[in-house]
Amino acid sequence: QSPTRQKPKALVTGGGGYFGFSLGSGLVRLGLSVVLLDLHQPKWELPNGAVFVQSDIRDGAALYRACEGVDCVFHVASYGMSGPEKLQKEQIESINIGGTKQVIEVCIRRCVPRLVYTSTVNVAFGGEPIEQGDEDTVPYFPLEKHVDHYSRTKAIADRLTLAANGTPLSGGGVLRTCVLRPPGIYGPEEQRHLPRVAGLFYSGGQFGDPTAQMNWVHVHNLVQAHLLAAEALTASRDYIASGQAYYINDGESINIFEWMSPLFEKLGYSQPWIRVPTSLVYLAATMMEYLHLALRPVCSFPPLLTRSEVWSITVTHTFRIHKAREQLGYVPGKFTFAESVDRYVQTWPRQHSNPGLLKLLLILGIFFSLILLSYFPDPCLRWLSKGRHH
Repeated sequence: QSPTRQKPKALVTGGGGYFGFSLGSGLVRLGLSVVLLDLHQPKWELPNGAVFVQSDIRDGAALYRACEGVDCVFHVASYGMSGPEKLQKEQIESINIGGTKQVIEVCIRRCVPRLVYTSTVNVAFGGEPIEQGDEDTVPYFPLEKHVDHYSRTKAIADRLTLAANGTPLSGGGVLRTCVLRPPGIYGPEEQRHLPRVAGLFYSGGQFGDPTAQMNWVHVHNLVQAHLLAAEALTASRDYIASGQAYYINDGESINIFEWMSPLFEKLGYSQPWIRVPTSLVYLAATMMEYLHLALRPVCSFPPLLTRSEVWSITVTHTFRIHKAREQLGYVPGKFTFAESVDRYVQTWPRQHSNPGLLKLLLILGIFFSLILLSYFPDPCLRWLSKGRHH
């Protein structure tokens, strides 16, 4: 019998989002009382056994009240994962670092004995190839070399959470923590990261190594991993997960172009209309980021893609899940992206109703990058060199 079935209450930060809500629903199915805490209301109907608390994780007083009687906190909330959000440095640092510190502090004050943090593979990946990396052989990517604030701050929060393991609780006992490091999440209701990647390809651009490999994780598998991790922080499992980090994915390495082909076939789009050198796309992304920041006080100019998104698509980065299998008992279910295609197609016209505009933006970005490269070759080459070699 799962020890978590004997515990009355869990709290999920970021519980209004896609994964946080899915995790909360999974906890309810196990018979727990669940608090979903988020700044934004969930789009789905709350299951019986769950309550929603609208609050910012940086609000220590509200978080303290929400954690009354809570036995385990799942810290899912974060900011800056994709799109224009990735460029909002102050907000990203405040939420991802400051919010995590607040969660840890409240756990200690409220005597919450377990904390599971949803981290990311980006704490180790920064644009250099990784093939079947694991928790022992792949170190944190140097903080100062990350090209995006999200990855850097998630790495800091990852470390903070692991460092908090074993901290004495105010009412006795100690705090047990662990972190899970998933790649991109997919599922029938996921509408943030994957549609953005698909939109870029649908605009007609394919770049980078067409054989590059990466991992994805289905939302159901990631929920399973979190439930097992919480259980593995209890005495009945000898606290095996205490102070540990785990890479979590579907157990398969895939090529993004092949993996997403069912979507493009459904949309009547098969082959990319142009293949662009990765270095040129990286330079275009750099230009888009600077342009976005320069125009932000005046108008909204969302970058078509960012530098870190270029690397995430074009550079192989795969991770083994052996440790999660052995220590947590994680057995990923078999899912395919094709199973979620119909849902994506239903929402596609609303999100990407003008692929011609996306093509135009891509062309303009590359065009102006060529101009920059022609007139300012030395600074551009330094940018490219920094992005490639860090």
